[in-house]
Amino acid sequence: MTDTMRPPRTGTAADARPDPAAGGAKKLTRSIGVVGGTLLTLSCVTPASSLFVIVPDLFAGLGTATALTIGIGVVLCIAVAFCYSELGTLIPSAGGEYAMVGTLTGRLAGWIVFTLSLIVVLIVPPIIALGTADYLAPIVHISTPLAGAGVMLLATLAGLLDLRANAWITGVFLVLEVIAAAVVAVLGFAHSQRGADSLIHGVTAGAHGAPSAVPLATVITGLAIALFVTQGFSTAVYLSEELENPRRNVARTVLWTLAISAAVIMVPVAAITVGAPDLKALAAGDIAGMVSGWSNSAVGTFVSLCIALAIINAGIVMVIQNSRVLFASARDRAWPEPVNRAFSTIGRFGSPWVATLAVGVPGAVLCYVPVEALSGITGVAVTGMYLLVAVAALFSRRGRHRSTAAWRMPLWPTVPALLIVVLAYVLCRQTGRDLLVTGGIVVAAGLYWALYLRPRGQTHWVITLPEDERG
Repeated sequence: MTDTMRPPRTGTAADARPDPAAGGAKKLTRSIGVVGGTLLTLSCVTPASSLFVIVPDLFAGLGTATALTIGIGVVLCIAVAFCYSELGTLIPSAGGEYAMVGTLTGRLAGWIVFTLSLIVVLIVPPIIALGTADYLAPIVHISTPLAGAGVMLLATLAGLLDLRANAWITGVFLVLEVIAAAVVAVLGFAHSQRGADSLIHGVTAGAHGAPSAVPLATVITGLAIALFVTQGFSTAVYLSEELENPRRNVARTVLWTLAISAAVIMVPVAAITVGAPDLKALAAGDIAGMVSGWSNSAVGTFVSLCIALAIINAGIVMVIQNSRVLFASARDRAWPEPVNRAFSTIGRFGSPWVATLAVGVPGAVLCYVPVEALSGITGVAVTGMYLLVAVAALFSRRGRHRSTAAWRMPLWPTVPALLIVVLAYVLCRQTGRDLLVTGGIVVAAGLYWALYLRPRGQTHWVITLPEDERG
């Protein structure tokens, strides 16, 4: 397993790395605590945008089994959160998953995880942003691509600011998200059309609107998207270089974020399930329309605007998170040298501004491309990423890592071992197209590794930790 070790720092390699004291700073500023980190990570989970943009698609295929599917996904995410909490405190790097997996299981595995994270980086923000136009419709009509591109550009500008400022901006938006979700929950339960048992017995509208049972295989297939619904809790590990006292606060942020986001999503989903007028309306997934039907158009408009703000909030935090991944990859020299220098440049507000632009501007362009069908690919990428993190968790207590100060998960190694089995099965149940497309991207990344990175192993893709966190 020599490839899991950092290559020797030869004179050439050391000299090739820009010196933080000599110009381009390579370290991010520790400026946020658990509260700020939780606000940012909750905003990245974007409970309201997940609820109002992604969940309606689950209602279409899963009907009343949607709540059950998301509930199973949350249980799986608890095990995933344990893995992230241990590895994130053991290896606190802005590289997130790739730094954790690469350090523990080898740089090739880290590169594969980085590739999967890039799929999420490039695809998810535009998909979320494209939902803006529908929820702005009560006050203004904007074309879907234009609204999505506007959100991505606004998020990019916000991402260039100081992280502490963004924590408060996203915190205010988050309050509005939670209010909107609470309104939906109260109205849905107040207009219940079916009992609580409907949350367990999956039924959806058939071809002619008649009730049709949801097969177990459909529930299992939907787990990949269900995992994606609460995926953002992992943002805490991307922010580990900017969290104060990361050995303690990363785990707290991850676990608090998952607990809160699960409640914010699950309670309204249950309310919508029991309160939908009929199965056909539930499958249509028009949550704003159901809210208007339960109350009046003014309440429907208020909820719609809160959802639009939630989407903007999601865009801001996703750009912040994803720019940190590119920053860390440049610091670890994953690219040709000019690209590395650009992505690792820190601006006057302490943010990696070139990496931020590299995430946000292409996202705005992608809003003019039909990316809705890529949600399945994103689900495969997230599931595969979680699988490799669980594998890395099995190596977290070997060798020098055994005595490193870190938060340690309960029931190790049973938790990561069971998680590996379940996630592998979930992957096998995904569509052939999604698996082939994602696999093709991974193969292309593997060729880049073999032809460019591996021959330059002494100087490129050398996974590092901040100087004050080593040892």
